[in-house]
This record gives sequence, C-alpha cells and structure tokens, in this order.
Amino acid sequence: MASEYVCKKCNRILKGKNCAICNTTDVTDKWKGRVVIFNPDKSEIASKMGITIPGRYALKVK
Repeated sequence: MASEYVCKKCNRILKGKNCAICNTTDVTDKWKGRVVIFNPDKSEIASKMGITIPGRYALKVK
C-alpha cells in the first residue's frame, strides 16, 4: 500500500505528493487522526477546522 501524505496547509490526506486544493507540494507523512467530511456546510467539525471542501483530513499534522 502506498503511503498517505498530508498537505501542511489544508490538512487534506493525499495519495501522492501534490495537493490539488492548495496547488502545493508542501506535504508530510507525519500526521495523526483522520476525519472524513461529507457536507462541510452542515458540519461543526469542518467549521472548526476551516474545511470547505468534502474529503479526508488529518487531525494533527507535524
């Protein structure tokens, strides 16, 4: 299984080393926890994390 990386700017979990949302390659494989956001407009967690796009996100990024 390929390693999952996380964008350091938006915390989105990625399959590669390029974040299409932030258009950056500033990623890390040092992260913990995961949350899946289906509907950011109705999600209190998404609101607190500043997430506006559905997807998988890391809770803690180093």
